[in-house]
Amino acid sequence: MGLFLLIAVGLISFAVQWRFKSKFKTYSEIGLLSGLSGKEIAKKMLADHGITDVEIISVEGQLTDHYNPQNKTVNLSPEVYHGKSVASAAVAAHECGHAVQHAKAYSWLQFRSSMVPVVSLASNLIQWTLFIGVMILVFSGNPYVLAIGVAALALVTLFSFVTLPVEFDASRRALAWLDSSGASITNAPEHDLAKDALWWAAMTYVIAALGSLATLVYYASMLLGNRRD
Repeated sequence: MGLFLLIAVGLISFAVQWRFKSKFKTYSEIGLLSGLSGKEIAKKMLADHGITDVEIISVEGQLTDHYNPQNKTVNLSPEVYHGKSVASAAVAAHECGHAVQHAKAYSWLQFRSSMVPVVSLASNLIQWTLFIGVMILVFSGNPYVLAIGVAALALVTLFSFVTLPVEFDASRRALAWLDSSGASITNAPEHDLAKDALWWAAMTYVIAALGSLATLVYYASMLLGNRRD
C-alpha cells in the first residue's frame, strides 16, 4: 500500500511540475502592457507596503526566486528580475508577499523560519539513515537506525506542510496588491493569468508535501511492520 501511494504521488508530482513549467514558459512570453520589469514591480510593491529595508537582487539560475528573511533580500532569477512578462510580475509580487509577511510578523512564516536549523539537520540525517536503516533492519532486525530516519523524515514532512500556508498567503497578498494597483501594473486579463501561474506554483508545494507524507508512510509502515513481527 505504501509503495503504491509513493508511486501514485510521484506520477502526479511529475504531471504537476510539467504543467507548472509549461504555464511559466507560456506566461513568460506574454508581455505586460505596463512594460514594468520584475525588479520595478517588486520595488513598487515594497514601497506601497512601507518596506524600505529589503533589497532586491538578481540571483543566477532558473526558478531560483525566493525571499531570504535572514538578510532581508528578495532574490529574483534573471528572467524574472529583468523580465517584463506576466510570469515575471506574478513571481516578483509573490516573493515580495513573503517580505510583507516578514514585516508584519506573520506567524506561519515565523514558525517556518524557526524550524529551518532543525530541518536542515534532519535532511542531512535522512540521506543515510533511511537506506542504512533498512539494510540493518533486513539483515539484523534492529530498527533503531531506521527509526531515527523516520523521525527525521517526519520533521521534514511537517516542514513541508507548514510551508503551504506561507506560500498560499504570499500569493494572496501578491494578487491583492496587483488587483488594488489596477492597470498601472496589470490589466484584468493579465491579472487572471498571474493568478493562474501562482496557483500552479502553489500546487507544486502541495504535491511536494504529499510526496513527503507518502514517503513517511512507506518507511513508517516498514518500521511498524517489523515491530509487529
